[in-house]
Amino acid sequence: MFSPRWYQQEGIDIAVSFFNNYTTYRNTLQIYPTGSGKSVIIANIAKGAHGKTLVLQPSKEILEQNVAKYRSYGFRAGIYSASAGQKYLDVVTFATIGSIAKKAHLFKDVKNIIIDECHLVNSDDGMYKQFFDRMPQAKILGMTATPYRLSTGAEGAELKFLTRTYPRVFTNVSYYVQTETLFNEGHLAKLEYFSIKAYDRNLLTLNSSGTDFTEASIREMQKKVNMSGLTVKYANWLLSKRKNLLVFCTLISEANKVAKGIPGSVVITGETEGGERSRILKDFKSGKIRCVINVGVLTTGFDYPELEAVLMARSTMSLALYYQIIGRIMRPHKDKNSGWFVDLGGNIELFGKIETMLIKEDRKGQLYIANQGKQLTDVPFKKAA
Repeated sequence: MFSPRWYQQEGIDIAVSFFNNYTTYRNTLQIYPTGSGKSVIIANIAKGAHGKTLVLQPSKEILEQNVAKYRSYGFRAGIYSASAGQKYLDVVTFATIGSIAKKAHLFKDVKNIIIDECHLVNSDDGMYKQFFDRMPQAKILGMTATPYRLSTGAEGAELKFLTRTYPRVFTNVSYYVQTETLFNEGHLAKLEYFSIKAYDRNLLTLNSSGTDFTEASIREMQKKVNMSGLTVKYANWLLSKRKNLLVFCTLISEANKVAKGIPGSVVITGETEGGERSRILKDFKSGKIRCVINVGVLTTGFDYPELEAVLMARSTMSLALYYQIIGRIMRPHKDKNSGWFVDLGGNIELFGKIETMLIKEDRKGQLYIANQGKQLTDVPFKKAA
């Protein structure tokens, strides 16, 4: 049994009331930072909500974490997920969206829907929207640490707060807790930042939507500055100071080149077979492997509190990606004094430190993300700093 912390209990109470009582709105959003204990919050909401409840998550790994926490309270749960190898329903069912997107008829009696990592919901179209359109009887609660999506409008690309997109799924925010609150209360690990300017971000080319950099410009820049060599240099330095390391690269070819310069390191990509991926992560967590180099995989759903260092060997215009990458070292552990974040891509300069990032409200009562006086969402992008 896990007794909820004060902010968890506040969010739980608001969510249960949303599901069990009359409201004028069908959808609502709650915001919880990485490491805030969302699985505890989800478990308590699911057991307190009246009627059948469906919990959606984007991956098998997150599903397994959420189910385990719910069952730790002594409750049974159904699982409907091809990737998890189980397909059966119960009063509370945990599912991956890909497995149920076209099977809304199986859930016609569901009254409550909880979506973990709800920033992945595309309000224009996609599996979530198509499923929700066939579930008019259900209320929907979204939960995320990163309540914004990259979008392109008349004024160019920008990060839009989820309640400010058009169209939008979530019409209001019913609860949020600031990241700085969790740091101040000791629920998140102390972070140490190292910013190494490997190249000028202004020399990278934005893609046609303006939401990130083109692969061609990344390849050209990496070759020009010997990015793989710099990554190897700082990775080996980190491994001389910290017991383990997770490296984030942009390209698979780059990751494979970097691995050759780091003894005992292993590469994980979207092409890594599921069983091999599980084996690698098991060996990483046991200490048998000290360094994992990954491309676009371990940004969410990878829970390893003992992780001591992250090396971000790439640039991005995505605040969500930046936040999720640092989130891998934000979880506290008794044997970890701090998490080290080394940035080779100018991302700290663009977005700032996680500890000082705030949810703020403008004069019209709309929410946005800011960091030390700089507004990060709901303003058109300027060329990378």
